[in-house]
Amino acid sequence: MLRWPRPEQEVQAWAAAQRRARPSLQRVGVFGSYGRGTASVGSDLDLLLIDERAVGPQHQRLRHWPLERLPLSCDALARLTAARTDECSL
Repeated sequence: MLRWPRPEQEVQAWAAAQRRARPSLQRVGVFGSYGRGTASVGSDLDLLLIDERAVGPQHQRLRHWPLERLPLSCDALARLTAARTDECSL
């Protein structure tokens, strides 16, 4: 029988370590199949990183985050806070 990982504790530990290293990280959210509780074999981990100091295009924002330390393949979005989004809008 296959046992698929439940990465909640690893994600929480990773998020805490990232907040210590980069205090601008305000929140880490899990979405997609893990967020819905429907993950199965082959599912990846989808994260939303709310970073008040995020700048540049998405690929540059993600360079700051060591996603390879997480227990699963991971897709992530690094976003500005709502306040910064308003501040930066055209």
